[in-house]
Amino acid sequence: MSDRLKQIDIDGNKKVSQTAQDKLLRLMYSTAAGRILLKPLVCPAVSSFAGILLNTGFSRLFIRRFIQSAGINMQDFEKKKYVSYNDFFTRKLRPGARTISGTEHTLISPCDCYASAYEITRDSLFHVKHTAYTIASLLRSRKLARRFEGGYALILRLTVCDYHRYCYAATGIQSKNYRIPGIFHTVNPIAGDYFPIYKENSREYTVIHSEHFGEVLQMEVGALMVGKIVNHKESCPVKRGEEKGYFEFGGSTIILLLQKDAVNLRADLLKNTAAGYETQLQIGNPLGDAK
Repeated sequence: MSDRLKQIDIDGNKKVSQTAQDKLLRLMYSTAAGRILLKPLVCPAVSSFAGILLNTGFSRLFIRRFIQSAGINMQDFEKKKYVSYNDFFTRKLRPGARTISGTEHTLISPCDCYASAYEITRDSLFHVKHTAYTIASLLRSRKLARRFEGGYALILRLTVCDYHRYCYAATGIQSKNYRIPGIFHTVNPIAGDYFPIYKENSREYTVIHSEHFGEVLQMEVGALMVGKIVNHKESCPVKRGEEKGYFEFGGSTIILLLQKDAVNLRADLLKNTAAGYETQLQIGNPLGDAK
C-alpha cells in the first residue's frame, strides 16, 4: 500500500496527502523489528496509562497546539471549557453545524470522514487501519458475512482532526452490540480459518433492521493502542441522525455493510473509489437512496 492518500475534499477538489504517522505505523506493523518495538506500546498497562493521562487536567496543555496544527474550525463546535484532552476530542457540534439530508429513504453518512465504497464478494479484501480483512474475518462469522455478499462495504475513515461522535445511518431496530477485542501478534500471523493477519483493531458492531434498506451492519473500529468505542444503547428502535456513540482518542473508522440490491449508492462515491480517491463527507451527507 502507498503512504500517499488520494482524496477529494468537501468542495470537490482533488489532493494527495502523505502523513508521517501513517508511514511510521505501516513500518512498525509490516516489519519484524517494528512489531518488536510496538509490542510494549500495545500492552494493556501502557494503553491504560495513556488513557488515564488523556483524561487528566494536565492533558489540556495539548489542546491549543493541536487545534492550531490541525487547522480545526472551532466555530462548528459548542463553546465550553475543556477539562481534559479527551473532553476536547469528544467535543460536540453546535446546533445547526451539520444537516441531515433527504428523507427516510436516504442512507446518510454516520460521521465526518473520508469514504470509500467496494462491492462485496466472498473473497473481497478490504484494508482497514493497515490490516487486510475479508468480510468473514472482519465479522468473525462466515454466516453473517454471507448476508452481505453482492452488496457494498463502505469504509468511512476518520482522521484525528475530525468530529469523533457518530450517528445511525438508517432508521430501524438495532440488534445487541457485538464486541470483538483487538489482537496484536509480533512474530507470526494469526493462525485461523479466515485470513492471516498480524493485528486486529478492537471493533464493535450492530445490525440495524430497517424498513427501506434491509439489514444494515454498522461497525465502529477503534485505535489499537488507546482508542475506546463508546456506544449509548442496544436492542432498541433507533433513528437515522440520532447519536449512536463516540470514539475516545485515537484514529477511528466506521464500516457500513449493505445488502445486495438495497441501496443506489451516490455515483461520485463509486467513481472516486474506482479511481483510487477517498471522498470527504460530513455527518448527515447522503450516501445513497433505497432501491
